[in-house]
Amino acid sequence: MILAIDQGTTSTRSIVFDERLRPIATAQAEFPQAFPRPGWVEHDPADIWRTVQETARKAAEGHRIGAIGITNQRETVLLWDRATGEPLHNAIVWQDRRTTDICDGLLEHEALITERTGLLVDPYFSGTKLKWLLDTVPDARARAARGELAFGTVDCFLIWKLTGGNHVTDATNAARTMLYDIGRGEWDAEICALLDIPMGLLPEVLDCAAEFGVTDLLGYDVPILGVAGDQQAATLGQACFEPGMMKSTYGTGCFALLNTGTERVASKHRLLSTIACRLDGRVTYALEGSIFVAGAVVQWLRDGLGVIADSAETQALAERADPAQDLVLVPAFTGLGAPWWKPDARGAVFGLTRNSGPAELARAALESTGFQTRDLLAAMRADWSGEPDVLRVDGGMARSDWAMQFLADVIGAPVDRPVVTETTALGAAWLAGMRAGIGPDAAAYAKGWALDRRFEPQMEAGLRDARHARWSRAVRAVIDV
Repeated sequence: MILAIDQGTTSTRSIVFDERLRPIATAQAEFPQAFPRPGWVEHDPADIWRTVQETARKAAEGHRIGAIGITNQRETVLLWDRATGEPLHNAIVWQDRRTTDICDGLLEHEALITERTGLLVDPYFSGTKLKWLLDTVPDARARAARGELAFGTVDCFLIWKLTGGNHVTDATNAARTMLYDIGRGEWDAEICALLDIPMGLLPEVLDCAAEFGVTDLLGYDVPILGVAGDQQAATLGQACFEPGMMKSTYGTGCFALLNTGTERVASKHRLLSTIACRLDGRVTYALEGSIFVAGAVVQWLRDGLGVIADSAETQALAERADPAQDLVLVPAFTGLGAPWWKPDARGAVFGLTRNSGPAELARAALESTGFQTRDLLAAMRADWSGEPDVLRVDGGMARSDWAMQFLADVIGAPVDRPVVTETTALGAAWLAGMRAGIGPDAAAYAKGWALDRRFEPQMEAGLRDARHARWSRAVRAVIDV
């Protein structure tokens, strides 16, 4: 069996897959988020490590595991003591905006950074978070200079903990740090110098399917053989192996990746050029659009406003919303991602009336994800010579028929939902299983990808464009505030 550890932004999930990559056991544990100041988001590393141990052991109970794959929330930063493995500070989460001022000071170097890394200068990425830790945590910079500390994204931290000190990551996670040259395939000394980051902090970068180390977490030795950042893992899980294939994952945020093959596309519309995977030393590139808030807007309805008790209620509420009320919710709670990249934008609701209530808010929340996806697809179509015919979707929100039908309506293209929507874990399992010789190769796996349902667009084109135009005015309004 293959164990996939999926360490996400709000929960950790472990899933056991058989040799045909069918899920047979699952365990999940949520953990709290910390918001010490407006725009700041942190995790307690102890919660991350605890939930990984608990869910992995629970899911694997009664099964003999031959390989482990890890997938993780990307860009989230940890800094720890090499001798003890203890973090010096809470993990700074990918959503965190505290380094906006640092990024403002780097804008004169954005052309160089984008050319090397494929990324834009934004607090989203790991590099400025690491600089903030070195500048802020007492004695951190001096200890880093002495070689006492290690830096990593969540995958790297987990591998260290699981193996007792292996300091390695994979190419997809390295590509999200803003410190890694995705063309040359190495850490960039010039960018590290701009951020005053000692390169001795950085891990070794391996292929996505490689020997990451061995763990005795389950009471016996198991190799860790597959690692990929969550969105790249979902791209693999969706079998988007060919140039022009595209997927969009709807979790806490929404992330659309378009496979561009061996061609690294330089976006003219503020999308990211990134590594989709690296196998046997060969890099496959992708265009990516990142939406910071997708499923998190439903969590806000539940935990922030208290208008729903369970996330599953949103579909039923949306279905009975008053069609005469056209609310627009722009969920810029932590700024706007692609294609706007406005870290200081904040959320707003437009069109409220005295009769607006939970149903109308739920509908507007689900619709916001569709509108944001349309904006991403428009940018991708402008950057990429081909045009994806179908969008493959996955993640928690993909289970909502209402949300996926609206998505197809607003983008004007078919939306395909697979049988297995937890494709992030599936991609990690495929990497590990392939490396171990347990699972299928890419060709066989692609043939086994199974469709659950295709959503065809039903909205009249004029209405689609009119509704999107109203959304665009709302986005401009939150940017101009």
